[in-house]
Amino acid sequence: MKRVSLSLLAGFVLSLASIPAAAQNTTFTLVRSAGAAAGNCLPDARGRVTINSLGNVEVMHVEAAGLPPKTEFDAFVIQLPNAPFGLSWYQGDLTTDENGRGVADFIGRFSIETFIVAPGSGPAPVVHRQPIPDASSNPATGPVHTYHVGLWFGSPDAAAAAGCPATVTPFNGDHNAGIQALSTRNFGNLVGPLRRIQ
Repeated sequence: MKRVSLSLLAGFVLSLASIPAAAQNTTFTLVRSAGAAAGNCLPDARGRVTINSLGNVEVMHVEAAGLPPKTEFDAFVIQLPNAPFGLSWYQGDLTTDENGRGVADFIGRFSIETFIVAPGSGPAPVVHRQPIPDASSNPATGPVHTYHVGLWFGSPDAAAAAGCPATVTPFNGDHNAGIQALSTRNFGNLVGPLRRIQ
């Protein structure tokens, strides 16, 4: 048993050695979203994202502060930092602690190669019908790069409790999220920070 464990450990160490050194790392800030600023809420909201490139994949590390305590937010990679947001890709959740701070890590393609494409239209599963129904097919589109990042309240009730508008948006797994709280709107529409990662 000990010999097998040592063999497994040696194999694991060798596999780590074969991972290429980080090709590029970058850090950028998230700022209070246009919707939160217009609603005069979340005055201290801020965030920082660090992208660590591992060659064939990136790790996106998100830190946020100045948010309501013990509240769930949904992270998306998006085409545009402000409404109408364009094509958007759900990454996962970030939940704040009792001090309104949250941390989350996501693994995927977060670089100049990040894009969405639909060479043609096809049927799509309709899983959610309320409050914002799923589309039953996709629109055809050429490759569209998605270089921005945004965080949405997990629910309109959580947004309202924070003094923000209680608008319902589709930006969570059940399509009943609140407004965007943080985004990379401090970057131009066509020069989102993920574009920096080669």
